[in-house]
Amino acid sequence: MIEPAAGAPMIQAESLRGYRGMRHGFFSRIGGISSGGYASLNCSIASGDRAEAVAENRGRIAHQLGIASAKLVTAKQVHGVAVVEVTAPWPAGTQPPECDALVTRVPGLAVGVLTADCAPVLLADLAAGVVAAVHAGWRGALSGVVEATVAAMEGLRARADRMTAVVGPTISQPSYEVGQEFHAEFMASDPASASFFTLSPKDDAKYQFDLPEYVGSHLIRAGLRRIEVLELDTLSNAGRFFSHRRSTLMGEKDVGRQMSAILVAEEGA
Repeated sequence: MIEPAAGAPMIQAESLRGYRGMRHGFFSRIGGISSGGYASLNCSIASGDRAEAVAENRGRIAHQLGIASAKLVTAKQVHGVAVVEVTAPWPAGTQPPECDALVTRVPGLAVGVLTADCAPVLLADLAAGVVAAVHAGWRGALSGVVEATVAAMEGLRARADRMTAVVGPTISQPSYEVGQEFHAEFMASDPASASFFTLSPKDDAKYQFDLPEYVGSHLIRAGLRRIEVLELDTLSNAGRFFSHRRSTLMGEKDVGRQMSAILVAEEGA
């Protein structure tokens, strides 16, 4: 993992950083213009933040990636498994599609996801020129959003054995306490997930769930072998990352979202 310079909002993964012609970034909450609970690099259009602040923040991310703001594409995330191929920016004034993963093979077009505890996953097969961004919360991961994304990339002639994937800043297991019903749902649907739960040291009627490693296990199931999990806990790093759970515990009504994005650069760019 490559740490950003002081005050910079972008974090890069070692496993993706060396790929010539590909750009990516896991962005923190640092480096924007939003204020209050959205300070400062909030990228969520659906939040209660000022629209002009969000637009400026997203523009700053696009600039870091070396593209125009219009070429930074995100979706309306719904904790599902739908995957959309992006061939052009969404037309101005239209609503983005409801999905939780975006794939593209268009050079210069970035696909991004917004998170605040859920796992952002960036994938790339540079030989095929195909990249993807996935929003993998517990529900989407359990339902198969990772596998659906890999399949969509393979439909564009990418290959799982050539892909590299990185799981970005996510709520960590010590921070993610869950109840009996949560555990039971996983056991009923995916008994192999038992190893990603440990009993909570604070309450033996609850568990702690390892979401980033669980997402990583689904990448392995999908056939990937080059996988990096960034050990960056969104909940415990209040000055660095937005966290939905932290905001809920503090009684805040809304929370900002950080962005993770990836693109294949245009030739010569």
